Amino acid sequence: MVGATGNVGTSVMQALESEPSVTSIVGVARRMPDWRTGKTEWRTADVYRSDLTEIFAGAEAVVHLAWLFQPTHDPVTTWNSNVIGSVRVFTAAVRAGVSTLVHSSSVGAYSPGPKDRPVDESWPTHGWPNAAYSREKAYVERVLDAYEREHPGIRVVRMRPGFIFKQEAATEQRRLFAGPFLPQRLVRSNLIPFVPDMPGLRFQALHSADAGEAFRLALMKPVAGPINIAADPVIDPAVLAEVLGARRVPVPPALVRTAVAAGWHLRLIPASPGLVEMALQIPIMDVTRAREELGWRPRHSGTDALRAVIEGMREGAGMETPPLAPDKGPAGRLKEVLTGVGKRP
Repeated sequence: MVGATGNVGTSVMQALESEPSVTSIVGVARRMPDWRTGKTEWRTADVYRSDLTEIFAGAEAVVHLAWLFQPTHDPVTTWNSNVIGSVRVFTAAVRAGVSTLVHSSSVGAYSPGPKDRPVDESWPTHGWPNAAYSREKAYVERVLDAYEREHPGIRVVRMRPGFIFKQEAATEQRRLFAGPFLPQRLVRSNLIPFVPDMPGLRFQALHSADAGEAFRLALMKPVAGPINIAADPVIDPAVLAEVLGARRVPVPPALVRTAVAAGWHLRLIPASPGLVEMALQIPIMDVTRAREELGWRPRHSGTDALRAVIEGMREGAGMETPPLAPDKGPAGRLKEVLTGVGKRP
């Protein structure tokens, strides 16, 4: 499992711990975690530089979850890790004789689409060009198109989840998207005055534990191809206002983009304005295939997942892995500032 110490990786590993047919898991990450599970042995590797073939030797399946969100100011670094790194993972899987490859794609790979009706997995995956994350996810989809043609003996599954949240990933997501200047004490419903009511602000979410179960099912069942996963309800300004106990205020999308762009250029926030644009453009996904072919039923609603990450940010929650390390208070925030907001962690 490549990228085993992050938000999704830890949940997939927990799901596989209870799977009797899985006898051994090799967790691969750039940095060794303190967190351990019973069936797992750990290997450190960088997908852009390390020899992955030797690590994959003897594995029946490879799950590729590794993805670098930062530094958004250095798209060459993210391209090398995410695109070239993915190509190296896929190539190593062939050389190691792996029979199954499960890749974590994203709703962000989809081309702009409708917000008033769901689209299935046949919707084009050309991404949103202004966001590096979306460009890279879409490019890897094209890589997999060629990979499937060249290696028909390998079962390839492309999981396309919505926004994935859990309480233990809250500090990581705060670091990646909001940055060090978001005070913990302000992340509570009674202190958030309003939510922006913008056209296009409709997205899908799911709890990381449910994502982990979907990946487990994709490994165990004889499925192939793309599979959308997301939980109900669709998150829109009305749902956000209810979850946060705030009122809705109409806000032009251009104003939000300008504010995010200013914060990003000033290195006050790590999230790029392209991510805001992407969120307003991505379609609503149909998850029928996950229900019918995987038998997947999320145990948590999208609002449950959203509440979990909000509560986690308020508490500074985390896990004992380098990506999910809990909030270390003022000293940790100061280190984020001194090392550069939005730099590679």
